[in-house]
Amino acid sequence: MKAIEIQKLTKYYGKSRGIIDLDLTVDPGDFFGFIGPNGAGKSTTIRTLLGLIQPTEGHAFLMEKDIEKEKTEILKDVGYLPSEAVFYSGMRVKEVLKYSADLRKKDCHEEAQKLCERLQLDPMKKVEELSFGNRKKVAIVCALQHDPSLLILDEPTSGLDPLIQKEFFSILKERNEKGATIFLSSHILSEIQKNCTKAAIIREGKLVACDTVENLSKTKAKRIHLSGDCDLSSLEKVMDIKESDQGISFLYGGDLNQLIQVLSKQNVSDLSIHEPDLEEIFMHYYTKED
Repeated sequence: MKAIEIQKLTKYYGKSRGIIDLDLTVDPGDFFGFIGPNGAGKSTTIRTLLGLIQPTEGHAFLMEKDIEKEKTEILKDVGYLPSEAVFYSGMRVKEVLKYSADLRKKDCHEEAQKLCERLQLDPMKKVEELSFGNRKKVAIVCALQHDPSLLILDEPTSGLDPLIQKEFFSILKERNEKGATIFLSSHILSEIQKNCTKAAIIREGKLVACDTVENLSKTKAKRIHLSGDCDLSSLEKVMDIKESDQGISFLYGGDLNQLIQVLSKQNVSDLSIHEPDLEEIFMHYYTKED
C-alpha cells in the first residue's frame, strides 16, 4: 500500500502553469519533504492531492483511495495544515478546536489540550486577537488533534519562533515513530535535511529529483573555495558564485579534472573542495540546464 500515489498529475489555471505531469509515491511511515521556492507548485500539488481543486489531468490516491471519488472517506484520516490559516472571527481558540473535532465526529479535547500546552497556545484567546504565529499554532492543533495516520503540511513553520519550531518537529517525530506518514512542504532546506528521510524537488511545476535525503546529498556538484587571481570564464557548470576578501566560492557541477587543468594554469594560492549541503544541492537542481 502507498500512503500517497500521484500519477501524471497536471493542473493549469487557464493558460497559467500550476503543475505538470507529476509522478510521485510516498510509502507508509515516510517522513517526506517536498522542496521548492514560492511559485514552484507545492501548494497546487497539495490542494489537488486533497481534492480541494480539481486536476486538469492525472490522478491522485491517498491510502489507495481515489481522491476524486472517495474524498470524504480519505479526509477522515488526514491532517492538513494549509500555508495560511483563516478562522471565523468571534470564536475562541477552544471553540475552533472543538468545531474542527466535531466535523470529524471525534472527541479530541484531551489531545488538543496537550498540544496547546506544548505549543504555548492559550485556548481562551479569540482568534482575531492572535498573531500570525499563534494562528498557525491553532491550525497545527486542528491538523494533529484527531491523530491522523497521514499528515500533509504546507509550509508549517512560517510564523513560528525557533523554540516552538523545535517543539513542533519533536511532535512530528513522535507521530512518525508511531507510524504516521508525514508529507511536509517547505522552502527551508535545513528543515528538510534535519527532519526528513526522503524528499522531492519541484521546479516550475515539474519534479526534477526524488530520492532519500542522503542520496540527494551525493550529487556530483562540489563547493569550491579558492583564493588567488583566477579566471573561471572557460569553465562550464559554475553556479552560485560568491566573492569576498578571502577569495571566491562557487558550486561546480562539471568534471573535476577539467577544473584542475584550468586552475593549474592560473595563480591559485589556496584551494578547498567540499561536499555541498542540501541547500547548495537545491541550487544545483535549480540552475542546471533542462
